[in-house]
Amino acid sequence: MPRVETVAADTPFGERLRTGLGYPLRGAALPTCVVIALLHYVGLLPSFIGALASALVWAATWRYAADCLLHTAHGYADPPDVGSDGNDASGWGLTAIHLLLVALCVIAIVFFPHLLWPVLIVSALALPAIDMSLAFDGNLALALNPFNWKRVIGSFGAAYLIPVAINLLLGVLIVLASISTALLPRLLALPLFAFAYTYLIVLAFHLMGAMIHQRHERFGIELEAEKLVAASNQDADSRLLDEARRLAVDDPLAALRQLAARLQERTAPTPVHQFYRELLHRQGLRDDLLVHGQIWIAALIAQGEPRRALGVLQECGGIDGEFVPDDPRTCGELADLAARLGMSRLAIHLCRGYLAHWPRDPQAPHYGLLAARQLAAHADQHAEATALLDRLAAEWPDHPQRAEIDAQRRQLASPA
Repeated sequence: MPRVETVAADTPFGERLRTGLGYPLRGAALPTCVVIALLHYVGLLPSFIGALASALVWAATWRYAADCLLHTAHGYADPPDVGSDGNDASGWGLTAIHLLLVALCVIAIVFFPHLLWPVLIVSALALPAIDMSLAFDGNLALALNPFNWKRVIGSFGAAYLIPVAINLLLGVLIVLASISTALLPRLLALPLFAFAYTYLIVLAFHLMGAMIHQRHERFGIELEAEKLVAASNQDADSRLLDEARRLAVDDPLAALRQLAARLQERTAPTPVHQFYRELLHRQGLRDDLLVHGQIWIAALIAQGEPRRALGVLQECGGIDGEFVPDDPRTCGELADLAARLGMSRLAIHLCRGYLAHWPRDPQAPHYGLLAARQLAAHADQHAEATALLDRLAAEWPDHPQRAEIDAQRRQLASPA
């Protein structure tokens, strides 16, 4: 079972606000916001079809925002995946409420201008309570009940002004977007502002979820994240680390054995790996550090954390200058990543290691060419790059990348 990232209920809201700004940009939230923003193009379809399609997109937006609120309220740190358990009625209810609010504002502007500000003020104060009620149970009648608003607002006190301010900001952004759309080509303005709307909606609901999480006992919520952590035995890792730290004071080798046993059982969290390496450093166990480095790098790649794997690789390289991952796929993936990140020296080292350990692998020409391109960026290494390309051309005459190899050779041979 993947590790469940959680947040403590007593985390200060200031910290939740600071970290929450990046919430819509990580995990499943970012691709969801991008896809929803692009789906707003359906609004350009003619007549009734475009209106219905836009309504479906907005319902999906509010449904995902409601899922984020619930996920956060139950103690999860990361955004939910699309399609996680949720209430479809929440999405439609939230869409209806916000469309109704827009309609009321339009009616006030056209027929009753003096009522516009009262409508805006009441809406801004009541909307967070309505949103939270709909997100939890999708009951429109309950969400529109003023007595329910009073109960929700009373549960938060002055902190309720935070989601009010966020909703006001959202409204201002929508107005600005509608005005600014005329200044940009519509095909460009539409997804840009749609992404901004979606980002702010997800952020607003995440922060409301964080406020509910802090007060979950008042709302009678049993935190799902805590139950899942207990079921997956994650707390056992925290106890193991505490015990290993105590044991390491008098018997570091026993602490190492204890941690090594845990590392052999199943995918271990980062703190266990880090403390294990710290103990190995203290004991000067150089070979064990390299062995563990191979294991951890492979685990990080499998978990989709190649950047952290690069960090472990660099640490091992400081111990043994010839160190490279012991699997060609891992070595190659890290070489490609190092090249993309501009870590030329590390990319060249990994490519050389790839060619040294797996010279007949079908991907060897690719990493030879990658090394040559990195070397070609330095005038004093052109000779090595040329020699490498000549060797690749001789050893792989029929490889699909032969044309690229020849092109790179001609580029290096050019006087320019």
